[in-house]
Amino acid sequence: MTTGDEITPGMAAQLLDGLTDIVARASAATLAVPFSTVAKRIKTDLTPVTAADDASEAILLEGLGQLLPQTRVISEERVLQSFASPLPPSFVIVDPLDGTREFLAGRDEFTVNVAIVTNGTPIAGVIAAPAQGLLWRGVSGGRAERLQLRLSGEPRAEGGTVVRVRPAPDRLVVTTSRSHLDEHTEDFLSRLPIANRYLCGSAVKFCQLAQGDADVYPRLSPTSEWDIAAGQAILTAAGGTVTTPDNEALVFGRWEKKFHVPAFIAWADPRRAGLTLP
Repeated sequence: MTTGDEITPGMAAQLLDGLTDIVARASAATLAVPFSTVAKRIKTDLTPVTAADDASEAILLEGLGQLLPQTRVISEERVLQSFASPLPPSFVIVDPLDGTREFLAGRDEFTVNVAIVTNGTPIAGVIAAPAQGLLWRGVSGGRAERLQLRLSGEPRAEGGTVVRVRPAPDRLVVTTSRSHLDEHTEDFLSRLPIANRYLCGSAVKFCQLAQGDADVYPRLSPTSEWDIAAGQAILTAAGGTVTTPDNEALVFGRWEKKFHVPAFIAWADPRRAGLTLP
């Protein structure tokens, strides 16, 4: 594969085991230092970053450089290097540690996210929740799986179970951000028939939808592509969908917008998408 080559879903499926191994090794690195003692600093956007973020990113970049040596990698912690030029048709986007606030608080929700994006759409994704010992992965047009992580010795994922979204019930289970729950999202939720709500601080919310534990995940406040690309790929593979609040497709790789995502709604059952909007 050379720079600029397009990665198809079929090619992504062949890469999935390699991506899984890389994410599993990065996951082990996030647990190498106790939460209470890990070094942290504040970035220019006033969000925290830790030594665990850095350790995970180093493993991801090294592994992806070996697996896909000619493919451009966009990483949250080095994103300023990505604003200089348009992206090729296919690229990899990663978040070395999604949910740093949860990580620092000692919660088990934080994740490691990797996605392959082709022509503006995430076609493959891997999300690991290291502290939960779980990993989810999926390829567009294929299937989504949940695996157990083995983090001792040479870390790999094993024991896959196929996951699938559930049809939307009359009353919905909602999962929302713990740290970014805003007025617009609350207004949207006020128009839904809700049975239960879960708070969570990372991309694991997409996995809750993909495995049939929740029905909708709205975020009507800004986020970034590396936060949601892997989750969208996995949810889509499981039968769900992610759209803008106007029920249009999200477009990834918007380097000129600094990979900014104004808002989105993730649905387990695509038949519900757009039906509750005014």
